[in-house]
Amino acid sequence: MAIESTQMTVLDRQDGLGWVARALFADPGVSVTLGNDPAARLRYAVIPSVENAKFLLPLASKKVTAASLLAYNALRPPKVRASRAAIGLLARAGLLGLTKAPVLSVHGDELLSDFLAARLGFDRLHAAIGIRPPDPHHKPTMQLFDDAGQPRGYAKIGWNDGTRAMVRSEAATLSGLPTGGGFPPAPRLLLHTQWHGREIAIIEPMPRDVRRIRKPDEPRLDAMRAVARRGGPANPPQPVTGLLAHWRRRAVGADPRIHGFIDRMATDLTLEFGDWHGDWVPWNIARQRGNLLVWDWENRASGVPLGFDLAHQAFQTALSTHRRPAFDCAIAVDATLMRHGPALGLDAERQKFVADAYLIELWLRTFELSHGGAGWNPKLHPALLEVLATR
Repeated sequence: MAIESTQMTVLDRQDGLGWVARALFADPGVSVTLGNDPAARLRYAVIPSVENAKFLLPLASKKVTAASLLAYNALRPPKVRASRAAIGLLARAGLLGLTKAPVLSVHGDELLSDFLAARLGFDRLHAAIGIRPPDPHHKPTMQLFDDAGQPRGYAKIGWNDGTRAMVRSEAATLSGLPTGGGFPPAPRLLLHTQWHGREIAIIEPMPRDVRRIRKPDEPRLDAMRAVARRGGPANPPQPVTGLLAHWRRRAVGADPRIHGFIDRMATDLTLEFGDWHGDWVPWNIARQRGNLLVWDWENRASGVPLGFDLAHQAFQTALSTHRRPAFDCAIAVDATLMRHGPALGLDAERQKFVADAYLIELWLRTFELSHGGAGWNPKLHPALLEVLATR
């Protein structure tokens, strides 16, 4: 791919390309430049452009480049799937230069991909890297391929206190998930390690026959129940007072308004409590031969009301898929619990409690991330406090 080198560093860029480069390559002896340098240790095509970067595509070989685009493409939304398929076919034919994609060149003797290859028992591994807008809550991800273009793992990189804690949490969760009883299977943990201040979890590749779920807005209530009950029988109802006390401990030093919202919650109710996945959304779920496969367990927690995963799917689908403000997302939670709550044993009073409790829990999680160095999520703070004030 004949693209002139500009020798321009990307580490000080304030866009998605810049933060990913800093999170992965900001190490002594490593340099990152825009431009096609054949002598570089690693070269990536920046797809589709530097100013709108979405994906770093490894240029190790035609096989690796094509595999980076085509592996698990059935999980992508239709437009993304079509775009990746077209570029993947060009890569397989050795015609990627027709895209005129800019190239990122990485120099250095000690690189993260080399470290991970050694830990996993490979001579080399090649990383396809997703790019998202700068956000202190986001973690860079690396889909790892061997020289033959076979997927060998999916790496998550924690780079600040908040994201390092999330990676540690997922590694611990994956090591102890139950099986059977309708509990949805998850990809296994291959490696949990640290490198130059980063916390890294590598998850096994997903089966090749995974596909997008049909009707993504419809909740999978049986699977949610199985997660809450860890594949076992229903949990006996418990008073909600323990949850309120737990929140008060977590909210020490937080905005005083959250304490007022906790204090006004009903205290005479009993509910079924259990686990929740913590990020139950359609893009963390796939189907395989009629069964669900669920991943991204970094936010899993126990001791929450049955129905939190249902509320989360409604809120996050409205927020991320439909780009709705927090007020509208809370309305979506209310509507979903009204429709599906009875199947989880929630009457009208308990539906209202679970909806408000979920919003409090989501704000507390945002507060805790901010104290972990991740900063505030502007979509959720102060918006969630304003939403709670109206309920």
